[in-house]
Amino acid sequence: MEYTRLGRTGLQVSRLCLGTMNFGPQTSEEDSYRIMDRALELGINFWDTADVYGWKLGERATESIMGRYFAQGGGRREKSVVATKVYNEVEKWPNGRKLSKLRIKRGCEDSLKALQTDYIDLYQMHHVDRDCPWEECWEAMEQLVREGKVLYVGSSNFAGWHIAQANEAARNRNFLGLVSEQSLYNLNARHVELEVIPACQAYGLGLIPWSPLGGGLLGGVLQKPTEGRRAGMNEQVEKNRPTLERWEALCRDLGEQPADVALAWLLNNPIVTAPIIGPRTLEQLDGSLRALEIKFSDETLKQLDEIFPPVGEGGPAPEAYAW
Repeated sequence: MEYTRLGRTGLQVSRLCLGTMNFGPQTSEEDSYRIMDRALELGINFWDTADVYGWKLGERATESIMGRYFAQGGGRREKSVVATKVYNEVEKWPNGRKLSKLRIKRGCEDSLKALQTDYIDLYQMHHVDRDCPWEECWEAMEQLVREGKVLYVGSSNFAGWHIAQANEAARNRNFLGLVSEQSLYNLNARHVELEVIPACQAYGLGLIPWSPLGGGLLGGVLQKPTEGRRAGMNEQVEKNRPTLERWEALCRDLGEQPADVALAWLLNNPIVTAPIIGPRTLEQLDGSLRALEIKFSDETLKQLDEIFPPVGEGGPAPEAYAW
């Protein structure tokens, strides 16, 4: 396994991040335990979850599965860098969502109980709260850090200017601020290259891409039978068929699986800390390690840009769309 620092921090995390959204809804608790055990064996020490994952099964269902796993001991928790999130509604009352000081405090306390741990390594604001001042958000986070309940703070789904706002407010308080941003980023969704990635570079944030396979679209979907695709996928496949045919043909020429090439493309970007992989099975988890070994020639990178063009002229704003 390869490791890298999380943004500008000294924290070392694996280049692949284990996403747990499937734990409970798609993957049984027993199989989830097997996947987590195997992840530790493979050296994947960076795990991502959220307070709302598994909500159809009950409050904090996925966090609770992870908590029962950690409770088995054997160094399971100590070997893991655990990231969770706060923002979405988990309680049906006026302060049950968003980023007020009350919501952040209660959200953290409830996540600690569900995860059966004393601290959260990376506590992420799941979305920006336009109604709450940054001073209030940071006061809440600072208190949690002082109490030892949170080590680092990250964001998710922030715009570039949100990252700038948040970290300038943190700087004024002599606080470390955001150390990571978790964004939608893959070959077929490259909008963050305009503003978010430059903001991450300027402020020393690590980028954690979610949906690195574009909801399965980049995972060799044309090779799979129609009935095996997830709901709503067929329409997306037909809409993007010409592009997908070129994509999967290139992967065949490279002698690699499409999912591995898609992950490797993200890992090729130095701002990317770790794409989030969401294996439903041990086989999917083991297979993802191939992405760490794939290297691209300049010609292959050019071909990928031709198949999946960047926004505008490519690169950061404003050059991507203006002289």
